[in-house]
Amino acid sequence: MGSPRRKPGQLGPQVEGYQAWLAHRGYTPQTIRNMLADLGRLGRWMSGEGLAPAKLDEDVMAAFLAARQAVGRGRALGPRAMIPLLSYLREAGVSPAAKPPQGPLEVLLGEYRIWLVRERGLAVATVLRYESTARRFLQQQAMAGGALESAGLTGADVNAFLLRECGRVSAGSAKGRVAELRAVLRFLYLHGLTPLRLGTAVPPVGGWRLAALPPTMTAADVRLLLDSCDRSTDVGVRDFAVMTLVARLGLRSIEVARMELRDVDWRAGQLVVRGKARRQDRLPLPADAGEALAAYLARGRTPAGARQLFLTCQAPRGPIRADLVGDVVGRACRRAGLPRVGPHRLRHALAAELLRQGAGLAAISQVLRHQDLATTALYAKVDLTTLRQVAQPWPGTAR
Repeated sequence: MGSPRRKPGQLGPQVEGYQAWLAHRGYTPQTIRNMLADLGRLGRWMSGEGLAPAKLDEDVMAAFLAARQAVGRGRALGPRAMIPLLSYLREAGVSPAAKPPQGPLEVLLGEYRIWLVRERGLAVATVLRYESTARRFLQQQAMAGGALESAGLTGADVNAFLLRECGRVSAGSAKGRVAELRAVLRFLYLHGLTPLRLGTAVPPVGGWRLAALPPTMTAADVRLLLDSCDRSTDVGVRDFAVMTLVARLGLRSIEVARMELRDVDWRAGQLVVRGKARRQDRLPLPADAGEALAAYLARGRTPAGARQLFLTCQAPRGPIRADLVGDVVGRACRRAGLPRVGPHRLRHALAAELLRQGAGLAAISQVLRHQDLATTALYAKVDLTTLRQVAQPWPGTAR
């Protein structure tokens, strides 16, 4: 793909390696040509500025983009467009590693992230949510003149932050904020950054357990979602396999994203599910789910050496993220002409269908991998036909 007329300047030695790196990640030939052209533009600019590749970092990249914008050069480039190039140069050891967090707040949040993963065993998406709440809380209540003063936090600071947060979110989200706030306050106390157990100052959010029916959908609607997948395409085959696992086994989005090739035991007909808090469960693999997985794997995978089961179908090719499962279900809803729902709705639908077929709550709890049977008891309310048979008539009226 390279051209003898291309003059990549300081980055000339990196052209072939970068080209192979992009091809391995599933970029199309035309996209690779464009990205190699961007490499050349950056290399020539660095030559003009007298900058060596060892100096290339986010600041230098920002200066390059600003210089192009100032002179109104051709195709507009944004910071995201240069992320693959900077990632490759760092992997190859050409450019320095990313700078460590700067400032006391960033350092503290970095330590908090590590604690959430190592001590709490939280998933990446959950860690990001907890970190976001911690950042807002510390910025609003513990920063003074650019300095972090967590030792001076009080219960009044905690309540003031929580009142602001609860004023802009739903009751369900407010309960999440309480959990996230208690987590960061516990972290601060355990690390000696606050002298008081401020987590005890976080009030609970009012709510009534089992007050509402769990949202669900019919088995026919679930079938419509599955049938909407175009299994003549790579994307359609993958999406069908993803939704089949969610619909037949009640998997969570993060469990689908975490799944690896080694988790499928074809001989035993079983599937290892990596759930919350590093929990692992072995579930039977239904025949239709196994066929959907086999059809997906038979179409080939890029990159071929990836250990994750589900990969993206567009460059950069790699493991899917948990939020892609929601996108898959959302697109299926649009194709099937149904109201948009999330993948958790299929989990509810599975529980309701098992209940209608006569399965007990204990069995449903095992399938859904609930730690508390009280959580599963919520689904007893969706079987209205059975509930009518056991309901007592209103005093003074006949059944």
